Amino acid sequence: MVSKSYTNLLDMSGEDVFDFQQPFRSLPRFVTSPSITSNPDWDTSNADDSVGPASCCVRKIIVSNFLPLNCTKDEATGQWSFSMDDNQLLVQLKDGFPMESEVVYVGSLNAEVDPGEQDQLSQKLFREYKCIPTFLPADLQQQFYHGFCKQQLWPLFHYMLPICLDKGELFDRSLFQAYVRANKIFGDKVMEAINSDDDCVWVHDYHLMLLPTFLRKKLHRIKIGFFLHSPFPSSEIYRTLPVRDEILKSLLNADLIGFQTFDYARHFLSCCSRLLGLNYESKRGHIGIEYFGRTVSLKILAVGVHVGRLESVLRLPATISKVQEIEQRYKGKMVMLGVDDMDIFKGISLKLLGLEFLLERTPKLRGKVVLVQIINPARSTGKDVEEAINEAVSVAERINIKYGSAEYKPVILIDYPIPSYEKIAYYAASDCCIVNAVRDGMNLIPYEYTVCRQGNEEIDKLRGVDKSSHHTSTLIVSEFVGCSPSLSGAFRVNPWSIEDVADALYKAMDLTQSERKLRHDKHYRYVKTHDVAYWARSFSQDLDRACKDHYSRRCWTTGFGLNFRVIALSPGFRRLSLEHFASSYKKTNRRLIFMDYDGTLVPQSSVNKVPSAEVISILTSLCNDPKNCVFIVSGRDRTTLSEWFASCDKLGIAAEHGYFIRWNKEGEWETSSSAQDCEWKNIAEPIMEVYKETTDGSAIETKESGLVWHYQDADHDFGSCQAKELVSHLERVLANEPVVVKRGHQIVEVKPQGVSKGIAVDTVIRTVINNENAPDFLMCIGNDRSDEDMFESINEAVSRSVFPTAPDVFACSVGQKASKAKYYVDGCSEVIRLLKGVTAITPRREVISQSQVTFRDILEVVS
Repeated sequence: MVSKSYTNLLDMSGEDVFDFQQPFRSLPRFVTSPSITSNPDWDTSNADDSVGPASCCVRKIIVSNFLPLNCTKDEATGQWSFSMDDNQLLVQLKDGFPMESEVVYVGSLNAEVDPGEQDQLSQKLFREYKCIPTFLPADLQQQFYHGFCKQQLWPLFHYMLPICLDKGELFDRSLFQAYVRANKIFGDKVMEAINSDDDCVWVHDYHLMLLPTFLRKKLHRIKIGFFLHSPFPSSEIYRTLPVRDEILKSLLNADLIGFQTFDYARHFLSCCSRLLGLNYESKRGHIGIEYFGRTVSLKILAVGVHVGRLESVLRLPATISKVQEIEQRYKGKMVMLGVDDMDIFKGISLKLLGLEFLLERTPKLRGKVVLVQIINPARSTGKDVEEAINEAVSVAERINIKYGSAEYKPVILIDYPIPSYEKIAYYAASDCCIVNAVRDGMNLIPYEYTVCRQGNEEIDKLRGVDKSSHHTSTLIVSEFVGCSPSLSGAFRVNPWSIEDVADALYKAMDLTQSERKLRHDKHYRYVKTHDVAYWARSFSQDLDRACKDHYSRRCWTTGFGLNFRVIALSPGFRRLSLEHFASSYKKTNRRLIFMDYDGTLVPQSSVNKVPSAEVISILTSLCNDPKNCVFIVSGRDRTTLSEWFASCDKLGIAAEHGYFIRWNKEGEWETSSSAQDCEWKNIAEPIMEVYKETTDGSAIETKESGLVWHYQDADHDFGSCQAKELVSHLERVLANEPVVVKRGHQIVEVKPQGVSKGIAVDTVIRTVINNENAPDFLMCIGNDRSDEDMFESINEAVSRSVFPTAPDVFACSVGQKASKAKYYVDGCSEVIRLLKGVTAITPRREVISQSQVTFRDILEVVS
């Protein structure tokens, strides 16, 4: 049985620590040979906060499955010949980078190279083309690309689930292991290309979704961008992938993740929210996901085309001659054009069926319309591709037999390779272009068609019109294609509806010349201004923006294998050690300790929230020390807290976020000065009841001071939507009441104004100072948003110098996250360990004095 753990595949360790303020090693600017780099300049000097990026030339490293190279081998001489493929998007995007940028490509060659030739070819390709090849063994390439990528990810990302068990479509864990190994090899090759940690790495498409993890492990502050060219499915589809979490977590190790459309980004955000419980927000037009102190930015921008290159090919004599030939051949007919790769998602057969339905329903169009369908070679093999080819050919032959004649064929299938100039000539000569894919990431065919329809002086002269003539074009685009939102003048169709496609074909033929011009002008303006250079430049700028705080953050690394992650926090935020905490605790004489309960002393995920005997024992020991004043500050009601801590006679309790305060078991409950008549509950509670009834899994908690609507057990998205609406509703109806409506972590709470944990802590501090018992040791520990009020209150008290003598302050957050506290601990177990450790310092009068307690004694108690 294959192990479900992938740690054996990765050379990763956990709990490393790295300081972003310390300069990282500078790596060589050149590759000497595969997997070998010149000696790096190890910089071990200490740095201050002013350390910035390296001054060397910034290198843009473009990583994709295949290098943008044409390669052939002369079998007679054994010599390889290479050339850059200028038609490739990865080559064209260089136009969006600054002139001084050095662009390096990392990827595989689309050819098998003998191992004995790989070293020599690597040096040649880097020297002449700035390309670093990743030579994957043949069996690994088969499992990685044709196996996991094409059999598992590609169908899933196009909304195809493995329903039939006999087709070999079920998840194969060995193929995923090959995917991991291949991504690891790509990561090693990228490391060869990196000059310094200020270089930018731009990873392309679903073949390399694990690459950010491998890179982040080695260079914590390297700038990593990822762009997904395919669709990203909805969470209902994506969550069926057995390795869904591993892939999501790896993508989140990037700084910027790009998508073609908002729909794809929305699906990704939904997956992060539902599967990983992450929050995201939109601020100043940018969407960010908070991930362990880092903000992972999202970019939504469709890829563009290289307008200049299309125009230059359009000016070639061969292209102009071909345009003339096509227009002469189909003179007097409406030419519809389709250009698609041969795969099961392009909807070629559905397009042909739409034409067949149109000809059947509208006899007057027979003989007047021609659909030229150019079929590019399939990128993968398999039974599904063969069936799609056979189906398209069969439908085309049926239409031609039924509605054609010796001189006329309604469907022209071009299922053989044609040169690029001939394809562009078809763009320029066609009256309408139809893209009917049932699911597609972007599809640049409509953009290319629009540019080619703009024509040039030579083509206008060929047609017998002057250059002032209006250019026209008509587009029919599937609503499931990525470019659809940007083409507002196109006819959008549901490709699954044959009638819908036929109607669009008819409307396209029935447009007036002026309307064709208006639609064309709108599309051409967009395509011209949003070309591939604009896309690359915008992505690069957003990547720099997303990484601007790399040099001002401290970083911890944690997690094994594909669960590896970087935790980026402010420079002053550090882990609270037992030794440091106990040392201060031991030497002080008046200690004030505040502790949250849920998520601090008891895990948030625990079903049984009653304090354990160990917690009661620790609190009792702390309270029995006459130097200590200990408070539990919780959002829970006073009755529950009184029952749970009945045995802790000297424990102070601030219940319901400080609405009620009791200094010890014998003391009376003090009510907040903000306590008012609670008539407002009669208004708020019926409203909450409505939302409880309409939101399955939600509940209402009634407190003496307020009301809380919980939705942690509801559907995440629906619960969040309802919570937003409930907050708005309550704020409107309670606008004149002395209450505040707050939205917390999966709750909506209504409580009196002037009640918070921060105010409760401030009240206690002022009271002890007024009693001339000012503390010289102050500890506050909590885990959620309400506890941040306590940290803020303590920080303000210290900054205002309300203490006669500045105390030792330990404001501590449970969990590594952005916080107003200066310390953190990893979880509840570590809180217990710290408290248990310092209880050993409590005098054991019958055995030893306080001065005799050592750290060895503390550690013995903890163990």
